[in-house]
Amino acid sequence: MKQKALFSVVYEDKQIVAVNKASGVAVGGDRWDTAKERLDLLLPYRVFTVHRIDRDTSGLVLFARDEETHRRLSIAFESRLVKKRYIAIVHGRPAWTETACELSLVPNGDKQHRTIIDQYQGKKSRTAFRLLGSAGTYSVIEALPETGRTHQIRVHLASLGYPLVCDPLYGRSQKPALLSSFKRGWRGDPLEERPLLARLGLHALSLVTPEKEFYAPLARDMAALITQMGKHAGSEALLSLAAEG
Repeated sequence: MKQKALFSVVYEDKQIVAVNKASGVAVGGDRWDTAKERLDLLLPYRVFTVHRIDRDTSGLVLFARDEETHRRLSIAFESRLVKKRYIAIVHGRPAWTETACELSLVPNGDKQHRTIIDQYQGKKSRTAFRLLGSAGTYSVIEALPETGRTHQIRVHLASLGYPLVCDPLYGRSQKPALLSSFKRGWRGDPLEERPLLARLGLHALSLVTPEKEFYAPLARDMAALITQMGKHAGSEALLSLAAEG
């Protein structure tokens, strides 16, 4: 069986490298995440970590290749000059087309190191959401985080009542996303059915910095699920999203 690639380089120059990472690969090491598969160690040259996404989230990560670029990009992120776009697959069908969540968050707030909502001691956080389409009991949502708190998108979506698919910390179910769960007339063998998505349904799709825009195509499993949802719902928006890149 062919081994899944842990990452691919989507952009590279003398100052920056942009990587599209697989779910399950950590960006770097920290006290809570001791994963051996780390992007900062897998790349064939020294890099400086500019920002992070969750280990279980797939998608775009930027690294600097020198200290000055690292400083410049870090300031841009800290000053909220970088626009981030994520694609999330959630349980449920929102009645809204667009909404935002501004609940304040505290990282490592319990024994499971989850981020918790705390309106008094938490840090201000904001995520804008846009519904892209639904099929069965699943929906595809565009998330635009304006702050960068740990697990921000996951907590905000769960607080709205639409937790991410296969989220072990904030989700309502660990069951994988199956075609049979929303395709009418599905007649396959339930014992032989392979899941379309069996990991956290979140992908970091793009970053726009003051200097350049970066893009990481959807991971194959998320694209496959969104394609089937688009076919089921007759949604050109979902089919177009799945075909990007």
